[in-house]
Amino acid sequence: MEPDGPRPSWDTYFMNITMLVSKRSTCLRRAVGASIVKDKRILTTGYNGAPSGIKHCLEVGCLREQLNIGSGERHELCRGIHAEQNAIIQAAYHGVSVKDASLYCTNLPCSICAKMIINAGIRKIYYRSGYADLLSQEMLQEAGVDLIKLDSNKQRGNR
Repeated sequence: MEPDGPRPSWDTYFMNITMLVSKRSTCLRRAVGASIVKDKRILTTGYNGAPSGIKHCLEVGCLREQLNIGSGERHELCRGIHAEQNAIIQAAYHGVSVKDASLYCTNLPCSICAKMIINAGIRKIYYRSGYADLLSQEMLQEAGVDLIKLDSNKQRGNR
C-alpha cells in the first residue's frame, strides 16, 4: 500500500501530532497543543485545560469570558493551564529531562510559558500561529531560544 502523498518532514510530522493533541483541549476560547521533542522522539505532550480532578470550563463555563478578559491578559484569571505548561509538568512528573529539546506548539507561547520554557532549557520553538504577547517574543529572543513559524502550506518534503 502506497502513502497518500509525499512522506512528511519531521517538522510536519511533529506539528500534525501536536494539532491532534490540541483536540483534547477543554478550553472554550482556544484549543492549544504542545509536544516536547528531542532526538526525533516525543518526550511529552500537553493541551490546555483545568488541572487533573478539577472541573473543566466545558462543565462550568469560561471565567475569562464572564470577566470580559482579553486574550493575552491576566493569565492568572483562568481555571486552565496552558499546553506548554502541561507538557513541561508531565516531563517533571515522569522524571524526563527536556534540556536542549524542541517544543512544537499550535501557538506562540505566552510570557508565562516563555519563562518556563527558558528555565526548562528548551532551545527551539516551532509554532503555527502567533499570540498577543510581545513580551514573550522579546524574552525568548533574549534567551537565545529559536522561534520557527511553520507555514502549514510549506510543510511538505523530507528532512
